[in-house]
Amino acid sequence: MKRKINLLTEIVLLLLSLTVSVLPASAQNAIESQGANTPQKTNNKILYHDGPVRTGVQNLYFIFYGCWTNTCGILGDTTSMDILAEFTATVGNRPYMTINSTYTDSAGHPASPSVVYAGNVVDDSYAHGVELTKSDIEAIISDQILSFRLPQDPQGIYVVVASADIASTDTGFCVVGAKPFHSSAIINGGLLAYIFLGNPNRCPVLAGPQFSSPTPNGNFAGDALVANFAHALNGLLTNPFGTGWFDRYGLENADKCTLTFGQTYTSANGARANIHLGQRDFLIEQNWVNGRKGVCAMAP
Repeated sequence: MKRKINLLTEIVLLLLSLTVSVLPASAQNAIESQGANTPQKTNNKILYHDGPVRTGVQNLYFIFYGCWTNTCGILGDTTSMDILAEFTATVGNRPYMTINSTYTDSAGHPASPSVVYAGNVVDDSYAHGVELTKSDIEAIISDQILSFRLPQDPQGIYVVVASADIASTDTGFCVVGAKPFHSSAIINGGLLAYIFLGNPNRCPVLAGPQFSSPTPNGNFAGDALVANFAHALNGLLTNPFGTGWFDRYGLENADKCTLTFGQTYTSANGARANIHLGQRDFLIEQNWVNGRKGVCAMAP
């Protein structure tokens, strides 16, 4: 009788494991984060897993998918595009980005702090619908390369930014517990790295919980996009293929500093901010400085 009960238990556990295994990774992460019995520790050591980091100058190409221009209706938001562009154009080689240089590959080469704003295109075709899978996002990048609107650049990072009418459960966007998404894939025959940014206006509480009114640049979507982009970029530079740097819980550098901001100040419009770049203020999460005793900070 006891053996029969144990066998039944094993079958139930096997069925549960199979159910979870076929879920998207983002859904699995959400289940794990909600089902944990104890708080997740973030102050443990970050570990190297023998894979590459992103070295050399990184060229950032933005693809704004959906409705972005002022001619396409109420969803148009060129101000968000400008805020994201100005952050990208001014953050390279700043102390904040040099935190990533504390992460090296097996040959001792550091992850690059050098990022360059290499341009943007708007894709308002909706050719891949309004519920994007990872395959859809990779196809959006492929479309822009094949149409010669963007180059196929092995030193490039392609950032697909969605308008507020676009969902992407597959990447974890608007899923509780999911982190800003980055990945890599063979696209048009080459291995390319990319980031997906869902529009914060779609789920403000999840996509920008740190912000209240006003935000540093007076545009919630733009300011939250910058924060989520910085988070994803830090993870991609130090763990581009899932074989770089992360801790025993699977947390990447920026994940370990989620919703921590260090010393803040009040910007000219009364908003909370923690970094000034160019002509703008921003509120972005700290990053994990790699060392004998790691710490969340805004500079190495």
